[in-house]
Amino acid sequence: MKIISLIEKAFKSLMPSPFSIALVLTAITFTLAWAFTDSNVSGLDRGGQILGYWSDGLWVEKNLAFAVQMMLMLVLGHALALTKPVDGFIGYVTQFCTTTANSAALVTLLTVLVSLFNWGLGLIFGAILARKVGEHAAKKGIKLNYALIGAAGYSGLMVWHGGISGTAPLKAAEKDSITTMMEDVVDPSVLAEYPSSISMDQTIFSPMNLTVMLMLVVLLPAFMYWLGKRSKKESMLPNVELKADEKEALAEGADRLDVSRIFSLTFGLIIFNYASYLFYKGVTGEQGLGVINPNFINILLLGLCLSIHKSVRAFLKAIDAAIGGASGILIQFPLYFGIIGIMTSSGLANEFSGFFVTISNGTTYPIFTLFSAGIVNIFVPSGGGQWAVQGPIILQAAHDLGLSLPKSVMALSYGDQITNMLQPFWALPLLGITGLKAKSILPYTIALMGVGIVIFVIVLLLF
Repeated sequence: MKIISLIEKAFKSLMPSPFSIALVLTAITFTLAWAFTDSNVSGLDRGGQILGYWSDGLWVEKNLAFAVQMMLMLVLGHALALTKPVDGFIGYVTQFCTTTANSAALVTLLTVLVSLFNWGLGLIFGAILARKVGEHAAKKGIKLNYALIGAAGYSGLMVWHGGISGTAPLKAAEKDSITTMMEDVVDPSVLAEYPSSISMDQTIFSPMNLTVMLMLVVLLPAFMYWLGKRSKKESMLPNVELKADEKEALAEGADRLDVSRIFSLTFGLIIFNYASYLFYKGVTGEQGLGVINPNFINILLLGLCLSIHKSVRAFLKAIDAAIGGASGILIQFPLYFGIIGIMTSSGLANEFSGFFVTISNGTTYPIFTLFSAGIVNIFVPSGGGQWAVQGPIILQAAHDLGLSLPKSVMALSYGDQITNMLQPFWALPLLGITGLKAKSILPYTIALMGVGIVIFVIVLLLF
């Protein structure tokens, strides 16, 4: 515990805000791109070229659309938590949270289980659950280490890529995805040696990954319980308990629609049933569980919010209460999109991956893939983006070394998710909902990362 205490003190005294971290990472990425990548220009023109990559990355439409998707997911998920039924369910769960240790273990367990099903749901669920545990403690006068509970609510981002919404395994399973990805990378004569795709029973549902998931579900809550037993009790609890539906004011004329239960419920059920239809069509068609993407989650959340809130006015009040937590996404996500622009356009991501490939052999290759993916994830915190950039490199190297392609896909997945515990990018929704600061939770998420690295390395060596 002395090590954790030292890390905690260091972070509290030295750790800047997530926005400042994004600016520092931008400067580091710019410097590395200038120093370690080749270009046909030099001097100030080279600097302008790299800044052009950064600027282009800021305005990539699919990235901006993704930022809006994440903002909606956060706000709608938060608004759903302010309804009486959901508040009551979470209230039932939080009654078992009587100490820091059992609170941290329970929040970790539930967050990990939900995240293995879907990363987006896990992200919002974990944040809301952590917040509600803090409110429960404040209301009951229970002394908790709220920062540790916040870290527990973020634990799902360390397991998601090995779950059924993992981007790399899902992309690899798409029809002809591997041959399409590799056709511009290898010679046509070699391309025939690659499988057209890699099925999910070789990746997500492989014995290796099922072993990893079981170990995570058991060991992460146990570790957080152990950590909670030895952590200091702090008073960083939510000051104001968020309210669910409030009594509606009288309305006249057209305003009656805003307070009508029937109006809200009708449109909510229509949207919810449409989401159910999309889910059915997806899982029975080619998409499978890949249908559970950010767009689907947002449609589902919107339908649930309108159905469960007693009126449109109550729903909009909840939105007003929740929307402040999305400010971090609005201003910081574009900075990371700029970093991704530099990493991909300059070839810096390829340099990182290629270096680890050159020093690998049959035994160390999965481990180096794990660590290289972890490093790239710090600069490219997007599972889909990382698969597009690093996927061809790791598949070609695995093929050339005569190693398992599915295992390589999962090694990349583990590396992509593990450094989420170090990178505050995905923590922004949780920080907005819980009111915590990044420097408060990072000492504990780094401890989680250490446990995760041990689990992933051991399993990659054994299988």
